[in-house]
Amino acid sequence: MTAVRVAIAGSSGSIGTQTLDVVRAEAGRYEVVALGVGSSVDVLVRQALEFRPKVVAVADPSQRAAVAAALPFAEVVADLADLVEPADVVVNAVVGFAGLPVTIRTLQSGKRLALANKESLIAAGPVVQPLRATPGAELVPVDSEHCAVHQCLRSSAFNDREVSRIVLTASGGPFRGRTAEQLADVGVEQALAHPTWSMGPKITIDSSTLMNKGLEVIEAHELFGTPYDRIEVVVHPQSVVHSMAEFTDGSTIAQLSMPDMRLPIGYALAYPARIATPFGRIDWATMGRLDFEAPDLATFRCLALAYEAGRVGGTAPAWLSAANEVSVEAFLDGALRWCQIAEVNDAALQQFVAGPHESVDDIIEADAAARRVATALVHDLRTR
Repeated sequence: MTAVRVAIAGSSGSIGTQTLDVVRAEAGRYEVVALGVGSSVDVLVRQALEFRPKVVAVADPSQRAAVAAALPFAEVVADLADLVEPADVVVNAVVGFAGLPVTIRTLQSGKRLALANKESLIAAGPVVQPLRATPGAELVPVDSEHCAVHQCLRSSAFNDREVSRIVLTASGGPFRGRTAEQLADVGVEQALAHPTWSMGPKITIDSSTLMNKGLEVIEAHELFGTPYDRIEVVVHPQSVVHSMAEFTDGSTIAQLSMPDMRLPIGYALAYPARIATPFGRIDWATMGRLDFEAPDLATFRCLALAYEAGRVGGTAPAWLSAANEVSVEAFLDGALRWCQIAEVNDAALQQFVAGPHESVDDIIEADAAARRVATALVHDLRTR
């Protein structure tokens, strides 16, 4: 059997490194042909020496010559989107808006996209959606929640008529159960202490505010075409039920596994088949209990803001996503308090101005405008 050729954009991050774990576990099934990073070249070089890809991408221009010297067997390129050409499957694990070109190039090329980059659909849904109709193009989500929904929907031959609602589960993050008053002075270290998942800092902070779940609501709408009033969020601290689909006859199909991102990564690599390595296998004899509760929208305001932006549509999700990147970065840098992340995001969304959303340039313009607004709001809060 010919090995499936895999490219990984963002190979130094959590999703990228776990994708390589899957490749190692499924020996001979996959060939890593391309790897790319922003600036984490030490990690990239170690990975490339092990997997011997044909192409490596380094976004940081000051690092390319050193990488080329260390990897004489690989072509070194500047653009992460150039990783797409030699691959059958492209894992887009780039964090933030910078991942959009990889998504666009993969779908335009009629290849399978294993998507872990939320912003591609949240910010640029109006641009990305038409590309999904490209012959051969296939989008399989890597987020645990959307991968779970993707698996649940395989139980229905008539999704558009039979699905009554999608239920996304949220761990609740490190601050589940606390009030706004109790969270007034929490620090970065506390917000980064996620109880279930090991993720990068930006996504971990988003999980602490429930913005991560809000963005996933928008992504679910874009992925599956489900109206916002039929997408619900429940807090499930064990993170064993990764999401559910409820059907018109009252049946609910759920996907369960122990928290392990290698399962959805493997699902996306092998789809429509499955890998042979049982990542996330459950020991039912020791499982104990599974708990569910409604999210606290008064304390975790970012979830409601995401619904608001999604319902406005157009470039509003891009606007909110960009403002949130600014506010989270400011928090990580010590320029904002945790509770002010939602304050900045809310104030930025209230200043949203609708504009065209037919092209990538339209999305980039909205993203830039939102960043300017959010940066000004952060500055105002710091100088009060």
